[in-house]
Amino acid sequence: MRAIRNRKTYLAATILITGLLVAGCSADSSDSQNTSGAAEAPAMAPDQAQNEKGAPAQGKDTTAQAPDLRVEQRSIIYRGSLSVRVKDVNAAAGQATGIANTAGGFVGGDNRTSGSGAGSATLELRVPADKFGTVVDQLAKLGDEEQRQINTEDVTEAVVDLDARIAVQQARVDSGRKLLGQAKSLDDLVMLEREVATRESDLASLQAKKRNLADLTALSTITVTYLDPDADPVAGDSDDPPGFLAGLGAGWDALLASLKVLLTVLGALLPWVIAIGLPAWAALHLIRRLRRSRPAPALPPAPQD
Repeated sequence: MRAIRNRKTYLAATILITGLLVAGCSADSSDSQNTSGAAEAPAMAPDQAQNEKGAPAQGKDTTAQAPDLRVEQRSIIYRGSLSVRVKDVNAAAGQATGIANTAGGFVGGDNRTSGSGAGSATLELRVPADKFGTVVDQLAKLGDEEQRQINTEDVTEAVVDLDARIAVQQARVDSGRKLLGQAKSLDDLVMLEREVATRESDLASLQAKKRNLADLTALSTITVTYLDPDADPVAGDSDDPPGFLAGLGAGWDALLASLKVLLTVLGALLPWVIAIGLPAWAALHLIRRLRRSRPAPALPPAPQD
């Protein structure tokens, strides 16, 4: 009976000790989890603070700002040509020069021909792009307008591309200069100097293209031709009929041009023909007469049997 009680007491003590050990392990695991969570919280706090301030989250792509391509912000090159019939060519040319200067432009070229009623003046004017249409109308009102042609070229994409390429090339030049200052050997110095010179040359070329486009977009070009009443119209003003008649006229002009060339060649050869051909013909004629005047040689007598 006492042995049974001892077994029950031993079994109860074993169960109690096992329960205490399990409770201690679970408490330790919960404490470690709480400790790790508390350690991770401060590490995440800065990222959360940055997100609350509006900073972009890591791992997300940011889109580049697109260029402003509105109509008023686009880069457009304007070119125009005019043909105007006037009474006094020189007076009209002087007024055209004044119109260009008043608009803030200048005269880029002046070509004049004089003649009794057949003179002409061709001016190349550079005026600000925002006054292009106004200047064209003023130039046309100086006489009777015969021909007008306006051309535009949108170079916005080329300007945007040049800006991007210039920025990239400038960064390459700056990095090359930085490396040049850190060269430690003569070979490295020579190689870096050559590379920097090449990059600077490419950058200068891009900047020159940018300046050229800026000049063409800022100042428009107008070519105006003033004609006297009897002057021939400029190229492009003729009213030649299209189709078969136009081809026939072109063929006739080509034939006349070929005949002119042929006559020119014959005129150049005629003196040589007279100087050389006539003496040669006279000598040949004399030789033939001498051959005819000679008696025929006598035949030998036939042999007798």
